[in-house]
Amino acid sequence: MVLEAWAEGQCELIVSPEIFDEYMRTCERIAETRPGLQYREVLLRLIGEGTLVPDSTPESTVSRDPDDDKFLLCARDSGALVVSGDQDLLAVSGWNEVDVVTPREFLDRLQGRG
Repeated sequence: MVLEAWAEGQCELIVSPEIFDEYMRTCERIAETRPGLQYREVLLRLIGEGTLVPDSTPESTVSRDPDDDKFLLCARDSGALVVSGDQDLLAVSGWNEVDVVTPREFLDRLQGRG
């Protein structure tokens, strides 16, 4: 649903090279167990139509899972919010004024219910 909202122009997708690399690795891993999964077109569209921002180096670890920090840094640097169900990210919502919301909360905001 979140990707559909983006595809319909209801929101902007902002990624950094590190985030895009994680999306690529995740899709490739999923495709190993689901032959025929067509993900390359979606990834090409993300990189072609999304907003690419530079990677940022953290001064210190922010999240309980340091691998998640790239999402917080990207949001901080671009003034965006993070949409995720990841509990480690949700736990640090508000860090440097970065909101982390669940996909449901995000969709509710788009529809003016949150």
